[in-house]
Amino acid sequence: MNVTCAKPELRLNPLLIYIMLIACCIPPLQAANMAPKNPYLADSTNAMAHNDPSQQDAVPHRGPGGPSRILYSDEIEYNHVGPAHFGTLTSGIYADGRRVFWGNGIDRIAKVDHETYEILDEYFFPGTETFTSERAEISIAEFNASNDGIRAIYRSYKEMSKLKNLANLYTLLDRDHNYYIGSKTGLITAYSDEDPQDSRSKIVKKATFQLPAEATGHMVGISMTYDGWLITITEHGYVVAFNRDFSDYRMIRVKHSEGAQNKATGPTGKGWIRNAPAIDQAGGIYIASQDHMHKVVWTGDQLSNDEKDGAWTARYLNGLGEGTGATPSLMGFGSEDQFVVITDGQELMNVVLMWRNGIPEEWVQLEDAPDRRIAGQIAANMGNPELRSIQSEQSVVVAGYGALVVNNIPRNIPWYLPNQASTLLISLLGSNPRYQPYGVQKFEWDPVAGQLKQAWVNSTISSPSCVPLVSAGSSLVYLIGARDNRWTLEALNWGSGRSRFHYVIGDQRYNVLFSGVGLDENGRIHYGTPWGRVRLSPKRR
Repeated sequence: MNVTCAKPELRLNPLLIYIMLIACCIPPLQAANMAPKNPYLADSTNAMAHNDPSQQDAVPHRGPGGPSRILYSDEIEYNHVGPAHFGTLTSGIYADGRRVFWGNGIDRIAKVDHETYEILDEYFFPGTETFTSERAEISIAEFNASNDGIRAIYRSYKEMSKLKNLANLYTLLDRDHNYYIGSKTGLITAYSDEDPQDSRSKIVKKATFQLPAEATGHMVGISMTYDGWLITITEHGYVVAFNRDFSDYRMIRVKHSEGAQNKATGPTGKGWIRNAPAIDQAGGIYIASQDHMHKVVWTGDQLSNDEKDGAWTARYLNGLGEGTGATPSLMGFGSEDQFVVITDGQELMNVVLMWRNGIPEEWVQLEDAPDRRIAGQIAANMGNPELRSIQSEQSVVVAGYGALVVNNIPRNIPWYLPNQASTLLISLLGSNPRYQPYGVQKFEWDPVAGQLKQAWVNSTISSPSCVPLVSAGSSLVYLIGARDNRWTLEALNWGSGRSRFHYVIGDQRYNVLFSGVGLDENGRIHYGTPWGRVRLSPKRR
């Protein structure tokens, strides 16, 4: 039989072919600008909390791509490194050609080989209780036996009580392999390698810096300017810049901070300022206090609140009176529209965009927005117009013009459990179908319309407590979720919100417990658990 081609049916518009090829071959996020690399931080994509000073929780390289399946045991690497290793930082390349992970929790610093995942050294904090692997295994077995009911809730309370002793929470890794840890008390300690050329050498304590006595309140974060000065803030509104060898410092207090010591709304963590700042390449330091967003400017020699230096202060809605639970995230770089992003303090929180620099002359103040600087303000209702209450202690995940939030409110709260204790249900019990929350929502800035819009909602995915991560190279957002009381890695299409795939990881050993999702330089997922760290290394089968 002769086969001929019907030319009219096969004639395609060359422009259409080009667009189709681009869409198939280049992930859409690669067209968006990423935050510039800070040359004084470790030469990696994860040198501090939320990856870099922009606090976006987005990285340029690719992650795993599926398909959905149960992971084999040899694809899951687990290290017992003690509790509260919420994040771990990736070094630059040492003189011996290797990278390492630096991380710490309640009782120790752990240095882990980037390739083998072998623990190279551990530095135990003097005077701190050591949490053994034997003790961890007993807890894991108990939660595997049952993570439901009043006994499990009480067990969860006892485990979470350990976090009251977490003092060394804020970390940063610089280009010279110095690992800085900031304590709530304002003591910053630098650790390094016994031999700076050898990635496998022992951890040594190098130097300490105590914040000035005038800088009252617990320290709530640490970051770095693009000219290499460390920045920290306290819950009472003090901003301190100090150089990396601790020989000099500058200090300022943000506006409206008078009496901040009397404005705490709860225990530690609910002060006038609750989270770390975001920092841009031009020295803008973005700090969220109880009612205001502040831009403080690092001039290269001084900290400034002066408008002539580009500083500003703007109000956001705060109906509950506790302020935002979010770390500010930066959106837009280069020629893009540029914003700082938070969630506000309303009972039904809004995702809020504020103009980062000058407000466009033609900009008209939004209805219901308390300040003209606000460029977008939309309720994070998870697609449910009947929802009346949602709050989060997580930063908004940002990539390109997209801003993502997750629902961390338990599906059910037992009648005997106070609402303020509901965190227990999404922490150690977060995979239980009775309690686990559902909902992931993305908003997107439309630069043509000049408007923040809802992009999508996925109400079938659960992210009990993790901080998600966007891979621009894969155009996916990764989060640690749960299905059928088993912990999972979930991957959603960043553009559409549809589930691309999921990996079933396993039992309660792999609980994410408020850890951020990490993606190492070779595209492997890692995160903290209640008792250690886990890395997923899927193999082709």
